[in-house]
Amino acid sequence: MLPAGKLVEVFYDGDCPLCMREIRMLMRKDRASHIEFTNIAAAEFEAERYGTTYADLMTRIRGRLPDGSWIEGVEVFRQLYSAIGWRKLVAITRVPGLSHLLALGYRLFAANRLRLTGRCAPDGSCALPAHGHPSSGPAAN
Repeated sequence: MLPAGKLVEVFYDGDCPLCMREIRMLMRKDRASHIEFTNIAAAEFEAERYGTTYADLMTRIRGRLPDGSWIEGVEVFRQLYSAIGWRKLVAITRVPGLSHLLALGYRLFAANRLRLTGRCAPDGSCALPAHGHPSSGPAAN
């Protein structure tokens, strides 16, 4: 369960430069403190405490709602944007066709996130970093 007053919890990769731009913007806009921000790259983060794995959380953005249910992908962004008051934008993302295009775009981004953010090894391979040692090597998502 989320702390009182929180509408959504986002599990984000604090070592991803592109992801952090979005998270910092959300932190600035979350004036009512409706979002619980959880950095999965933090050394003290324990995925098992949430009934999941670090690898699963690195695969795609995940979130939790106040009732404990999990959401992922574009739906996480919808919930985050709703929490900061951007409901009109969220409504547009639900338009048939556009909704499918956004989901496809996010899946492509998630599959290539490490490569796009320069976090792959020089040989082009992209693998998860050892959790707790985010700067120790390439990561995956």
